[in-house]
Amino acid sequence: MSETNAFFNTLTQNWHVWLLSAVLVTAAVIDWWKLKVPNWITFPLVVGGWVYSTACFGWPGLAWSLVGTAVGLALLLPAYAIGGMGAGDVKLLAGVGAWVWGTVTFYAFCLSAIFGGLIAVGMILYQGKGKWWHHVYQFRSIATEILVVRNPNQLSSLATERKGSMMLLPYGIPIAIGTIVYFIWTGMLV
Repeated sequence: MSETNAFFNTLTQNWHVWLLSAVLVTAAVIDWWKLKVPNWITFPLVVGGWVYSTACFGWPGLAWSLVGTAVGLALLLPAYAIGGMGAGDVKLLAGVGAWVWGTVTFYAFCLSAIFGGLIAVGMILYQGKGKWWHHVYQFRSIATEILVVRNPNQLSSLATERKGSMMLLPYGIPIAIGTIVYFIWTGMLV
């Protein structure tokens, strides 16, 4: 009986983490299906995080929620600026920041990047051996362009030209996996 009480106690204390996890799973499924995280998920997620933080922690909570939103935006905006990521993915991580603030968002992002890399390699391997070198060449070209061109507008234009020949990773999936794994790892979801 005490295990059941402990579970319900954790659930009531961390309901916002469970809610955020459910929204992340929904966003990941839609991103996998449509290669887009829609605004009807991201905007209410961000605003809901601000409202939750203000209601539970007052003005300091809102301030920390805004900081978390800024952290989420700052971590993915560079990739978006050069055409390497969709705006929905950026807003999704900003929504995570609105609910769980800056530090948790940063660590969730780090795990998301690891899972994103693993998923990308898995997608390439799944395509077969012949495609491996195509993707290695594209990765090398992108890395060289970032180091040489350095102009976000030109990099975005180059990414747009290349988009048709690239395999696209719905990054809402790694964001959801990385964030939820971080929640479980730290005991926020268990």
